[in-house]
Amino acid sequence: MAQQFEALGFQPRLLQGIKDMGFEEMFPIQAEAIAPILQGRDIIGQAHTGSGKTLAYALPILQRIDNHVHGLQALVLVPTRELAVQVAGEFERLARHLPIRTVPVYGGQNIGVQINKLERPTTKVIVATPGRLLDHLERRTVDLDRVRFVVLDEADRMLDMGFIDDVRLILERVPGPRQTTLFSATMPDEIIRLAHHYMKNPLRIFVDSDEISVESVSQK
Repeated sequence: MAQQFEALGFQPRLLQGIKDMGFEEMFPIQAEAIAPILQGRDIIGQAHTGSGKTLAYALPILQRIDNHVHGLQALVLVPTRELAVQVAGEFERLARHLPIRTVPVYGGQNIGVQINKLERPTTKVIVATPGRLLDHLERRTVDLDRVRFVVLDEADRMLDMGFIDDVRLILERVPGPRQTTLFSATMPDEIIRLAHHYMKNPLRIFVDSDEISVESVSQK
């Protein structure tokens, strides 16, 4: 029997968002990843597009955001504008009954429009492409000082597109203790090195069709 979202203790308004989107049962990646992310574990998830990975990290983040803390609390890095819009849209739909807004940050859109949205007190999550986020950091229009949750989504595509150095620069700009979650369809050596450097004893979850495996990764 598939696990139900209610069993994980999500707040009622978040459960209503899940219900509004028509989700009743968990995909395998969600069943394995949500609970440890809720507990604060760093996660390496190897899963393809369409596996349900966005909900696997979005739900725990929305559950754990502190609305009494001013400023951004969650950063999701993605390789493309299209993915930024898609992921931000999922956050917004899940959080429709919560005082939490998500802003997609990407190149090709007027930066002034993004700045106006980033300045809203309810903006707690940004979904950003690395280049445009670095632009905001240089302009000091994004403050990562209170970010507690970082997600690297489709990390292998960011590597393929030449963004990995930008990703490292951004991670160095998140000063405080943070929980880091990484999702990637493949695990090239550079991604493994990145994970070992920036993550704390991550739990690795591998999803291949209907099969799933979970293992702890020791730091070297």
